[in-house]
Amino acid sequence: MGKATSKNTDNKNNGKNQNKTVVNDGDVTAYIASVENETRRVDAQTILTLMCDITGYEPKLWGGSIIGFGEYHYKYDSGREGDFLRTGFSPRKTALTIYIMPGYQDYSEILSRLGKHKIGKSCLYINKLADVDMAVLEELIRAGLAYMDEKYPV
Repeated sequence: MGKATSKNTDNKNNGKNQNKTVVNDGDVTAYIASVENETRRVDAQTILTLMCDITGYEPKLWGGSIIGFGEYHYKYDSGREGDFLRTGFSPRKTALTIYIMPGYQDYSEILSRLGKHKIGKSCLYINKLADVDMAVLEELIRAGLAYMDEKYPV
């Protein structure tokens, strides 16, 4: 998963270590409608509705393929900083990818009840929503947002 480019116009990094995934004014509805795989398209619409309800944020397109909800600003000890989505998803060809920004290391109990999935550092990969318990998925998204709200207050 890419990171967001800082909105900071200060060029102290001279373009080095800049994030590649940035929020844009792309049409989320049109993007979902363009997903070729029917199951993935329907699942994306379901996740869109779920995340809108859970977050209260307007969905925005990040890069060309991530639908994000909310935003936070981070700054690393190295001085690198930027903005990225608080949570989101992408209906990728290989899997529906859900982004829980604090990662999944603290959520093993929830994940044990989720159903069929794979995980990366901050990515949850689901082949199809029929493979998972939607109430548990909602619980996981809410847990990730609660962590983000605590660490990066709005």
